[in-house]
Amino acid sequence: MPTVPRSWGPWIETLVPPARILSFYGLKIQPQGHPLKANSPRACTESIRQPAASNAIVSMKNLAWRGRLQVKKQSGWLLGTLAGCVLAHGSMMMAASPQPTVKTAQGEAAGKWIKGETEKVFLGLPYAAPPVGGLRFKAPQPPSAWKGTRDATNFGARCEQWHIWNDYLFLDSGVSEDCLYLNVYAPAAAKQASKLPVMVWIHGGGFAAGAGSEPRYTNAALVDKNVVLVTLNYRLGVFGFLANQDLVKEGQGHAGNYGLMDMAAALRWVKANIAKFGGDPANVTIFGESAGSFSVSALMAAPEARGLFQKAIGESGAYFGKVMAMPPVVERARRDQAWTDSLGVKNLAELRAMAADKLIDAASKQPVTWFSPVLDGQFLTEPIPATYAAGRQAHVPTIIGWNRDERAGSLSKGLTAEKWKAFAATQYGKHAEQFLAAFPGNSDEEAVRSADAYTTAAFIAFGAWRWAEAQAGTGQSPVYRYRFDLPAPPSEMHPEGKYAFHSDELEYVFGTLDARRGSTWRPEDRKLSDQVVTYWTNFARTGNPNGEGLPKWPRYDQQKQLIHLDSTITSGPDISQQQFEFLLDTETQPH
Repeated sequence: MPTVPRSWGPWIETLVPPARILSFYGLKIQPQGHPLKANSPRACTESIRQPAASNAIVSMKNLAWRGRLQVKKQSGWLLGTLAGCVLAHGSMMMAASPQPTVKTAQGEAAGKWIKGETEKVFLGLPYAAPPVGGLRFKAPQPPSAWKGTRDATNFGARCEQWHIWNDYLFLDSGVSEDCLYLNVYAPAAAKQASKLPVMVWIHGGGFAAGAGSEPRYTNAALVDKNVVLVTLNYRLGVFGFLANQDLVKEGQGHAGNYGLMDMAAALRWVKANIAKFGGDPANVTIFGESAGSFSVSALMAAPEARGLFQKAIGESGAYFGKVMAMPPVVERARRDQAWTDSLGVKNLAELRAMAADKLIDAASKQPVTWFSPVLDGQFLTEPIPATYAAGRQAHVPTIIGWNRDERAGSLSKGLTAEKWKAFAATQYGKHAEQFLAAFPGNSDEEAVRSADAYTTAAFIAFGAWRWAEAQAGTGQSPVYRYRFDLPAPPSEMHPEGKYAFHSDELEYVFGTLDARRGSTWRPEDRKLSDQVVTYWTNFARTGNPNGEGLPKWPRYDQQKQLIHLDSTITSGPDISQQQFEFLLDTETQPH
């Protein structure tokens, strides 16, 4: 099949947004007939001459399919038109660029070029056997080998989940239990001798939603900085974390955490295979956000994951607070057994035979994080804070941080200084005076700011701060702390345009700002994104985020200073220290 030569890539991509990206931005893509004779010069010429206008229809000749597509814009201006069909006509036929291929331990795979063929991607590679049938609710098993060349140009299915949040968009074909796939992005020139740093992304979503195919993680600018990026799926919700008494009995006292085991299995696959993509298996950074960050803090404590990564980044989440508490398996098993009994199944065989959609439907009636990691006694052998307190966690360089407004605008809505003082008295009783010293409210404006700081701390920041303190104390490795402060411009999901909200940093970290719907990005957003991408990739390369042209990022474990990621990056002591110390002092005291 004819394709655009590599040297033509940047030019043609200005005319040809990939089909999935067109679809993502509100364009409908449909097969269409041939109003003009296929391959005729006029067919190509007419395609090129169509003007871009509101509600326009542009006919396009697709190089790979040698067919015609019709792209209809639902509203607004037309983003682009496909003119490359001229290459398929007569003397302008060009030689095809060969697909990039790689030989993994399971077999050969053929990926595709992206970004004007400056990068290559291999999608939907299995890192474990499909966890279906008798493998449902069991630890992941090694993937099978295949014969011939595997097509690695499309994402594998995402793991079973239901629709929870509207900003979770996907480029895969849909949900399935057969979902243990990962994706590898590498520079075009990467080869086995390159030994590039490897970054393995663990997505968020409350352990109930998400996938490696989300547009905000796709075609990331991280790879432009000469790293190899891996994104992955892991089992979610009931399929990833059910731990009832029947499973405990079958597991001889252990159950649950299949999703965390999936992450470890993916890391084992990376260690065995990533060199073939140009990555260095001895220089792997795990990084994640929200539930992914909780997972990073857990993987650092898990004996099974030891030695599978050399650096870690946690964005907004850690198992050091009351959010998503991790109970002992015996406690969780009683609750989960009552839930499975309510489904009408009599044993594990019937539970494993139950249709996936019925399980999802039943699970969706519970709170989002109902099925989440548990202290199972095998993958996680003790409470995570205890592991860190004893210095038994992975001793690796770490970046830990969160966003300024993780949960702003909730408690503070309509708040006054008088209401804030009443809240302090009701919630903290004899500790109200100390509370107001940490979270003052002498004016309405100050009360609003304190309420936003309090809800952010209670949701994410307090636990992440405790993680940073623990790692700095016993991790015997550099620790860097950040707070992401730049308020996002208005967007479809966050029209207020004044908060650095939970998950706000994601498109900045991946350099995929344009994947966020409805945003008009400012120069300071583009600049900060490039700075964050550079910090993150510098850290992946050396364990130190600092580098030429970047504001200095001090080590938290040495100087107790953090960096503020904003339109102008600054660093200094933690102004929230008093708030966290108050919460720590009163955590176990009656209010």
